[in-house]
Amino acid sequence: MSPAANRSKYIALAVLLLPSLAGMVVFLMAPVLSSLVLSFSQWDLIGEISWVGIDNYVTAFADPAVLGALRNTLTFILGYLPSVVIIALGLALLLNRRIRGRVVFRAIYFVPVVTSWVAVSLIWKWLLNPQYGLVNFALGAVGIKGPGWLFDPAWAMTGVILTSVWKDIGFVTVIYLAGLQDIPEPLYEAAALDGATPWQQFWSITFPMLAPTTFFVTTISLISSFQVFDQVWIMTQGGPAGATSVMVELIYKNAFSYYKMGYASAISWVLFALIFAVTIAQNLLQKQLDRSDG
Repeated sequence: MSPAANRSKYIALAVLLLPSLAGMVVFLMAPVLSSLVLSFSQWDLIGEISWVGIDNYVTAFADPAVLGALRNTLTFILGYLPSVVIIALGLALLLNRRIRGRVVFRAIYFVPVVTSWVAVSLIWKWLLNPQYGLVNFALGAVGIKGPGWLFDPAWAMTGVILTSVWKDIGFVTVIYLAGLQDIPEPLYEAAALDGATPWQQFWSITFPMLAPTTFFVTTISLISSFQVFDQVWIMTQGGPAGATSVMVELIYKNAFSYYKMGYASAISWVLFALIFAVTIAQNLLQKQLDRSDG
């Protein structure tokens, strides 16, 4: 191909990519860089921006509200991540069997995924109402006195976790189903001929073969867990008594309730650094496990 033809090809590619690149620069890269600059400044959305250096970061690391939000975020992750992975794997194993109506069941389990967080949060806020919610009504029917859920600091985070697991479980189930269908059937046939029980087949074939899938769903679920916000804001707004205050909710309040844009930006970058470090650690651990298996 001649130099002129190469030049024309690259010009055509640049023209085609320009709208997407412009959108990425304007709506992604520019806000990210702006927030980085703001994290070293003070700004209330009205007055002038004043440079404060690392003061916002020093304040954030010593702020009890930030430490409490981080603790609550980690509590959410510890409750949400194992639950959504284990339950989704169990559902995927069931839905991968040849049962009547399994396509319908797969669709039903995926419906919450495509439902708005606003709708899901409002429904669960009603379900978990301690006076007239269906959850406590069902518990009362079997002789169990239901807790205060979203009105009780000891139970509010549990309510948020239940809502989040119910909403996201269908997405993780679909990913596990795809992983299960990639496992060669002859492996199970050979194991059955050798006398392996279904439980032994699971631990010797299914679980090891699903390791890449488990790593993927764990990574994306962990990243999304650090950014939990919608359900918290709609259901509790960080209450009661700060029991469900999480990092993104604290960032939102500082930015748009207290008008501390610089401080909110600093907390955002602290959260980014935490997510980045955890993701890198996960990848290093996965590579180490792959070497061990090899």
